[in-house]
Amino acid sequence: MNISTQNVPLRIRTVGDIAAAVPGVTEVFRRFKLDFCCGGDIALDAAAREHGVDVMDVERALHELDRTEHPAPASIESGELIDHILARYHETHRRELPELIGLSRKIEAVHAGHPKVPTGLADVLQHMLGELEVHMKKEELILFPAMRRSSGHVLDVPIVQMRHDHDDHGEQLRQIESLTGAFILPDGACRSWQALYAGLAKLASDLMEHIHLENNVLFPRYESGPSSHSAPAASHKRPPQSEFTGASEGVDQ
Repeated sequence: MNISTQNVPLRIRTVGDIAAAVPGVTEVFRRFKLDFCCGGDIALDAAAREHGVDVMDVERALHELDRTEHPAPASIESGELIDHILARYHETHRRELPELIGLSRKIEAVHAGHPKVPTGLADVLQHMLGELEVHMKKEELILFPAMRRSSGHVLDVPIVQMRHDHDDHGEQLRQIESLTGAFILPDGACRSWQALYAGLAKLASDLMEHIHLENNVLFPRYESGPSSHSAPAASHKRPPQSEFTGASEGVDQ
């Protein structure tokens, strides 16, 4: 099936644009280790070269997708998409991260002398939980209600802040992957260690999907133009924290 748009070859479209427009495509990108969330503003051809992947292999996998089960993310109405993000991702992160922190502390203590123990992982996860909680509260109390009320008004300033937060979350995921050796278990790993790495792999997958839906699908609907969300993250000026005054009151960081 041809999934090119208006005769535009897939390889020159951005990874984020493809992920937003084509159901099921994020699984393919994960398989080839292509960043479709924080790094989604790069063309597919360039992303493949950067990771040493043959772009023709990626295109072949994309064309083989069966996309009949789920609608394209870009076709979902904003209110419904927000409800999905809250239920599928915000609630899941709050439920699963504390369990992963507990498992990590157990593994680090019980297997302290093991050469493959992910020393410091629990602290990284604890820090991530604190930052995610503040980030999600900002969205739940300020940004998402503003989007629901929006009548064509742009929300560039708070969205820039949210994009910066997403970049930070992406860096934390890379740190977790480094500490765990890409979630590869050592020989003879106990069941708790196995459960920890399985849970971390799910966390990484969930968070990448979460960030993708916001960065590439939801946020652009409330930004003033392509230039506001297609430029590299480093070119954005982080807005003052006062833009979200009150959003994180009472939230432990």
